[in-house]
Amino acid sequence: MISLDRRTRVIAAVAAVFAAGGLVESARARFASPPVALAAETALPPGRTAAGGAFGFAPVVKQAAAAVVNISSTKIVRAEGGSAQLSPLFERFFGEEPEIPHSYREHSLGSGVIIRPDGLVLTNSHVVEGATEVRVSGADKREYRARVLGSDPKTDIAVLKIDAQALPALPLGDSSHVQVGDVVLAVGNPFGIGQTVTMGIVSATGRGGLGIEDYEDFIQTDAAINPGNSGGALVNSQGELVGINTAILSRSEDGGNQGIGFAVPSNLAGQVMKQLLEHGRVIRGWLGVLPQPVTVSEARFFKLSQPEGALLGEVTPGSPAVQAGLQRGDILLRVNGQPISDINAFRLQIAMTPPGTQLRFEVRRDGQDREIAVRLAELPSPPERPVKAVAPSSPFEGLSVEELNPQLARRLRVPAGAGGVVIADIDSASPAAEAGLQSGDVIQEVDRKPVQNLDDFRRTAASAGKEPVLLLISRLGHTFYLAVDAA
Repeated sequence: MISLDRRTRVIAAVAAVFAAGGLVESARARFASPPVALAAETALPPGRTAAGGAFGFAPVVKQAAAAVVNISSTKIVRAEGGSAQLSPLFERFFGEEPEIPHSYREHSLGSGVIIRPDGLVLTNSHVVEGATEVRVSGADKREYRARVLGSDPKTDIAVLKIDAQALPALPLGDSSHVQVGDVVLAVGNPFGIGQTVTMGIVSATGRGGLGIEDYEDFIQTDAAINPGNSGGALVNSQGELVGINTAILSRSEDGGNQGIGFAVPSNLAGQVMKQLLEHGRVIRGWLGVLPQPVTVSEARFFKLSQPEGALLGEVTPGSPAVQAGLQRGDILLRVNGQPISDINAFRLQIAMTPPGTQLRFEVRRDGQDREIAVRLAELPSPPERPVKAVAPSSPFEGLSVEELNPQLARRLRVPAGAGGVVIADIDSASPAAEAGLQSGDVIQEVDRKPVQNLDDFRRTAASAGKEPVLLLISRLGHTFYLAVDAA
C-alpha cells in the first residue's frame, strides 16, 4: 500500500547538496527594526497582537488557515498475476493464499490552498496523481467534489476546481522578495483533522539538484512540514502565500520532520498554474544542451578568472543550440546580459521561457568570447522507452524492467538520487518470483555492481549468464539482498 503522504517519506539525506549551496536572491529587507516601546495608539506591525503586548501570528494564521483545505483522492489500482505481485501486507491480513480482487481502491490525503474565491485550488501533483475521484473539505467542514484542471509532475503542481463561490482565498504573493532569515508559517490540513500551523525561518532560496523534481527552485525552511501537509501553504509574516509545501528531508523510517522542508515558490507555481489553465499543460522552452557547473580546475583550463557559467557537456543534434552554432565544450557566461551563476536556475530559466523567444548568449570558446543568438523551440516530449524483457535461460527469465524516473521513485519510496530499474512485470512461475521478487521492486545492484539505469542492468544481466545472482532490492523504502537461481 502507498503511504498517506508519499512525498514526505521518500527523500533521503543529501548533505552534499547543502555543501554546494543554493541560489540566494537579493531583495528588500522584510522586517524593520522593532521599536523600543509602543505607545497605546501606535499601529501594531504585522505579527503583533494587542493582548499583553505579546508577539504572535494569530491574525495571519486566521486568514491563512481559512483558505487551506484537506484533499482526499481515490484511484483504482489493478492487480495482475495473482498474489505473487502484491504487497506482503495482504498476506498479513488474509493468510498465505489470500483471495485478492483484481482491483482495489487506494486513498491518498494531502492539503491544498484556495487561491480564488470561486474555488480554484493549488496543491501538489503527487497528491492527486492518477486519481479517479478528488474531494476537498475546508475549515468549515463542508466537502466538495473537485475537478483536476491540470497537473505538472515536473514541478509537482496541480490545479483543482470546486464548484463554490465566496470562499476564503489566499492570493499568490511575490516569492522573489523572500530572503534567508524571513519568518514563515507552514499551514496544512492533514488527514482531515483540521488546520495545523508550524513556524520557522527561510533557510535558503533557489534550492535545486535534490532529485525531487525535474525542475527545482525550492524555498528551504525549518518550519515543520509533516505528513499530510503536502500541498499546503507557506505564508510570510504579512499573510502572503509565498510557497506550496512539497517535501521534507528525512532520515527516519517514518518520514518524520527533521527541520529541512521544501516549498515550490509562489512565482513558479503561478507560472505553472497560468499555463495549465490556458493550455492544459506546461509549454516549456528548449535549448538542447546538457549544462554543468564549472570547477576551479576547469576554469583554469578554459582561461576563466573564476569558476562561472555553464559548461556544455552535451549538445543535442538538431536542437536550437546546434542550429545557432553552439558546440560541446562551450561555456555559456551570460544570457541576455545576466551572469549564469547557478545551473539549476539556468535550466529553470530556459524551461520557463516561451518557445520562439530569442536569447543572446555570451560564450567562451577556445579562450575567446563571442555572442551567439539562439531562438528557443518547444521542449519535445520524451520518447516512450519500452519495457525491456530479459533474455531467457538466466536468473532474470520471466522478468521485465523499466527505467526508474522521479515519479516512480516517489511512489516506491526510493531515496533521492538513488538509481535502479523497476520490475514492471514478473512471471509467477519464474525463478525470480520463486525467490521472492515482486512487481514494483527496484533492483539497485546485481552481484554487488551498482545499477543506475537500463543500460547498466542489461550489461550486468548479460554478464551473469546462467549463474545465480545476488540482487540488492529496494522495496517500499527498505533495502535487502536476494539471491536468484538460474532458470
